[in-house]
Amino acid sequence: TSKDQQGTSRSNRSTNMSSEAGGGEGEGRGRGGFGRGGGRGRGRGRGRGGRGGRGGPDENVWTPVTKLGRLVKEGKIASIEEIFLFSIPVKEAEIIDFFLKDKLQDEVMKIMPVQKQSSAGQRTRFKAFVAVGDCSGHIGLGVKCSSEVATAIRGAITSAKLNVAPVRRGYWGRVSGMPHTVPCKVTGKCGSVSVRLIPAPRGTGLVASPAGKKLMHMAGIDDCYSSSRGHTRTMGNTIKALFYALRATYGYLSPELWKDNAILAHPYQEHTDFLAKKQI
Repeated sequence: TSKDQQGTSRSNRSTNMSSEAGGGEGEGRGRGGFGRGGGRGRGRGRGRGGRGGRGGPDENVWTPVTKLGRLVKEGKIASIEEIFLFSIPVKEAEIIDFFLKDKLQDEVMKIMPVQKQSSAGQRTRFKAFVAVGDCSGHIGLGVKCSSEVATAIRGAITSAKLNVAPVRRGYWGRVSGMPHTVPCKVTGKCGSVSVRLIPAPRGTGLVASPAGKKLMHMAGIDDCYSSSRGHTRTMGNTIKALFYALRATYGYLSPELWKDNAILAHPYQEHTDFLAKKQI
């Protein structure tokens, strides 16, 4: 009889422990015990749905946070030239992707280690220079520093997209066919490096350093002479000076641009009713 009583008490005890550990549907939020993920406990696995699961909202969907982004996503702005015409600052890289997604190419121009002296010794990080362009009159240059190379490159690509600028192209001599060179002599300067771009006849090609050829090809220039001075071994300053020179092509008002143009309404003014609506 005593053996039967001991067996019964053991079975009751094991039943109580299992109910406390596993938890039923009603009170199954017990901590620990056997089978941590049993029932609806607070285990690590939260399933595919709900908050933070794989079944949540798509992360690749762009949700604009600026006025310009909202107008671009709704199709109120037809081309990227409208943004440049009104000198609207671009704060979202997705805006550039929206217009130039298929045509945009990126090229890592240089990766260099930079060091900072700290109390614990030297702290090394990596600086990445990345150029983006569509070979059709748009060029951007981005610089980013990070402790990892991949992170620096990603950040530099985003920075380059935010710095995309239009490049004006022109002719050397007779105006026929598509524009092939810079419209006039332009200069860019960064640090001690000064780069001058000079128009060249059709068929000349790009007379520049390897880095300069890459940048001008991505900008859509086929023929150009270049002249540089300063410490051009500093690659970062050289490609920055070249980028500033390409960006300056629209800063010079040549006679063919003297004619009067109708003043259009600013996109923010034109679509003020849409922007006044509350974003859901």
